[in-house]
Amino acid sequence: MFLLRAALLTGALAAFGLVMPGLIMKMYASPRIFTVEDVPVTRVAIVFGAGLLRDGSAGPVLSDRMQTAVNLYLAGKVDKILMSGDNSFIEYNEPEAGRQYALERGVPDADIVLDLAGRRTYDTCYRARNIFGVEEAILITQEFHMPRALTLCNWFGIDSIGVEANNRNFRNRAVSWWNFRETFAVFQAGWDLLIVKPLPILGEPEPIY
Repeated sequence: MFLLRAALLTGALAAFGLVMPGLIMKMYASPRIFTVEDVPVTRVAIVFGAGLLRDGSAGPVLSDRMQTAVNLYLAGKVDKILMSGDNSFIEYNEPEAGRQYALERGVPDADIVLDLAGRRTYDTCYRARNIFGVEEAILITQEFHMPRALTLCNWFGIDSIGVEANNRNFRNRAVSWWNFRETFAVFQAGWDLLIVKPLPILGEPEPIY
């Protein structure tokens, strides 16, 4: 009986430890989320990378985020789009896919900045501040990811607000999976911020003017 109680208590504590960081981040993020129409004008929008199609073009999630960035740019809400993402392999380039999406929809190339080493949300936020000199930004991602993105970018000194990408409807199964996976990603983010404090790929400063 003692072992059973101990196992139940351990399980409850583990579940609490997984769920609580996400709740805290959601509470923190809630007042910082706006729509395209009511978001304050901010010079830079940061778009977080997401998966590509087999031909290397932006997949549904990244297209949704980039469309929101394009909408903000065309509405005069931002001057520059910092497109971050994974470019671990030559044939896989999330930032370039985002760039092509924006170019095809009327955003000038001069106003698109690529971060080719934003492999994780942590890396994107860290590099936005320390490589690209971003001090204020509108973050663009989906609802499930926004609290973590806002928490990390603000932690690294970027005064950040968010606009959720919601230009298309995704299957309930996919959304449920993303939310489930985000529980563990949030825990990892807290672990990185407070314990591990890893350094992403750095390099020479490339301030956005």
